Amino acid sequence: MDLRSSEQAARTPLRSTANNGLKIVIVGGFGVGKTTMVRSVSEIRPLSTEETMTRAGVGIDDAAGVQDKTTTTVAFDFGRISLNEQMVLYLFGAPGQERFWFLWDRLFMGTLGAVVLVDTRRLADSWYAIDRLEHHGMPFIVARNNFDGPVHPLEQVRDALSLSDDIPLIDCDARQRDSSKAVLIALVKHLYALSSARESTS
Repeated sequence: MDLRSSEQAARTPLRSTANNGLKIVIVGGFGVGKTTMVRSVSEIRPLSTEETMTRAGVGIDDAAGVQDKTTTTVAFDFGRISLNEQMVLYLFGAPGQERFWFLWDRLFMGTLGAVVLVDTRRLADSWYAIDRLEHHGMPFIVARNNFDGPVHPLEQVRDALSLSDDIPLIDCDARQRDSSKAVLIALVKHLYALSSARESTS
């Protein structure tokens, strides 16, 4: 993001006509790119609770595969996207370390749906996120974040995560705004499809 777009994001006002807020949560393991996704797609300068990683986390936070990571989210990230004149999408990025998982249930309150961001280098870190979402009965999609390009076919990822065929699984690059937007659009389409299916059976 260049300086001009950064300044624009910092001062983008909420429209006075906005009267409907939708909440989406981005979850996943430690270092998977949740903060990066919120930053790349938010129209405002995101609220971030990132802190520098210290020796206190050694032996507690599993940094295997993300040894170059120097900061970590300790509460949540927050961003915003205006969908139209009346509707606003609020994005919350959940912390990935196990010691902060107790915050997730509170972040899930009032949430329309979720994105599970996964990294194939640490795929097992995604199981808890999927389990909690299923426990809450919350609709979600899964997005594989390709920091270094895809390695395994998506169907192998689906099998490894035991995802049913009705849960969308897509590729993305959380560093790219258009790619992150495509993930959110995929979630909205999934939510719409689920809503339409419920209406047709009621």
